[in-house]
Amino acid sequence: MNIIQKIYKDLLEMHGYQGWWPLTSINYHPKDYSYPKNNKQKYEICIGCILTQNTSWKQAKKALSNLNISNLLDPISIINSNINKLKNLIKPAGYFNQKSKKLIEFTKFYLTLKNKKPSREELLNIWGIGQETADSMLLYAFKTPSFIIDNYTKRILIQFKLIKENTPYQEIKNVFEKNLKKDLKVYQEYHALLVKHAKLYYNKNSNQKLCPLYKKYKS
Repeated sequence: MNIIQKIYKDLLEMHGYQGWWPLTSINYHPKDYSYPKNNKQKYEICIGCILTQNTSWKQAKKALSNLNISNLLDPISIINSNINKLKNLIKPAGYFNQKSKKLIEFTKFYLTLKNKKPSREELLNIWGIGQETADSMLLYAFKTPSFIIDNYTKRILIQFKLIKENTPYQEIKNVFEKNLKKDLKVYQEYHALLVKHAKLYYNKNSNQKLCPLYKKYKS
């Protein structure tokens, strides 16, 4: 068992199954990997991936809830929506001018898929979709094993001295994908566990030395 596999095992024992991606209809769903079960849920996850850019999930969730209440959580409704109304509904997620455009640009692409899975390259060619967002969509909406690298993951790996602060995204991604089996469930859980753990021990207000794994992996 390599170090990446060991960290996953330790995190799973500490925090349990996380049940990502949360949906407006059922929230989290630990050990149930059947979601998304339909196109509506798939599209909602994609929209959530955009809304959570540069903000907390708490704020993105508020924006999603607003869209849901206004019956705008489907592609046709988004395309036909009034842009000012759309901006107002997603305000809780911040950057609402940019994100409203991102939602529309992504939705135009989504409608061309016709139930096909997009490639990572196709997603990255959409305005406003970066590597983290593309990987999030692939992993949680389109059920394609593509490991996500976010700031939470970076913080942990830097403290465990597995990467440097300036290590590029793709290089960090390779650290996981070369040391793990290409298993959708493991990828989904591992990312969620890293987020959970970093929020507890590696955010700006926490003491990393209180992390139960810090001494084990820092050297």
